[in-house]
Amino acid sequence: MAEASPRFLSLDVFRGMTICFMIIVNTPGSNGAFWPLNHAAWNGFTPTDLVFPSFLFAVGNAMSFTMKKYQQMGNSAVLGKIFKRTILIFLIGYLMYWFPFFNVQNGHWNLRPVGETRIMGVLQRIALCYCFASLMVHYLKKNTVYILSGVFLLGYWIILLVWGDPANPLGMLTNAGTYLDKWVLGDAHLYHGEGVAFDPEGILSTIPSIVNVIIGFYAGKFIQEKGKGYETIARLMLTGCLFIFIAICWDAVFPINKKLWTSSFVFITTGIDLVIISFLIFIVEIKEWRNVNWPNFLPSSAKTRFLSTSFLN
Repeated sequence: MAEASPRFLSLDVFRGMTICFMIIVNTPGSNGAFWPLNHAAWNGFTPTDLVFPSFLFAVGNAMSFTMKKYQQMGNSAVLGKIFKRTILIFLIGYLMYWFPFFNVQNGHWNLRPVGETRIMGVLQRIALCYCFASLMVHYLKKNTVYILSGVFLLGYWIILLVWGDPANPLGMLTNAGTYLDKWVLGDAHLYHGEGVAFDPEGILSTIPSIVNVIIGFYAGKFIQEKGKGYETIARLMLTGCLFIFIAICWDAVFPINKKLWTSSFVFITTGIDLVIISFLIFIVEIKEWRNVNWPNFLPSSAKTRFLSTSFLN
């Protein structure tokens, strides 16, 4: 019988914190939320902007445990599992935007038109990021994955600058991603929460978000390989601080922007996630502060494992 993988409570706590913050952000309890519970209007960064990328980072953490068993599986079985889960997550996300499927007009039930449903979205992005990240880490060497991740981040920046409106290549309606979404999906299938046809989870901006999952995967794998010691904490902390420094420098020419999911946004969010993970390893794994009376609304480790890995196991 194969030896079970060790459980890292710090990673479970990270997932639980992410889900808890997501619940707080989505249900703040009033119409006028405090500014930390609002997304940045355009360029800039607020604590709320960390929720979605941290969930992608947590998906990568979960993959670092579940992808191990793929090494003993055949190629068709691996592809079948990856594509099946991708389709399921994507379809659930799409159906949530189409729900409740029917409209009542003059006492008659009419099917809501498919032509007006949003195609991309949060779950859809999670599905695509999981799919591409899984294929990359399973079939490619680590150095190749690193190089390809760099190509994603630099290539995305170049595409926005070259194919966007020269006068304002990073504008909401004048960036290359919006042009692509309108051409492929059409205005009716995009998000209209900004008052215009613009999708913050569009096709092009999904490319750099794959890197959030990749970094989460290798962070989880590194923790498993190096253990729960001070060296692990130091290296994660230094890497996180380096990413934050790169993001701040890059922000001068490629602003931190969640809705465009800019490359500098990838660095600032993964950098913060790495710092948080290193802090959690210190207080949970080394100091063993496990008997704290956490508020009852925080998810238990069992619940967070289910929520963050239910589609990945």
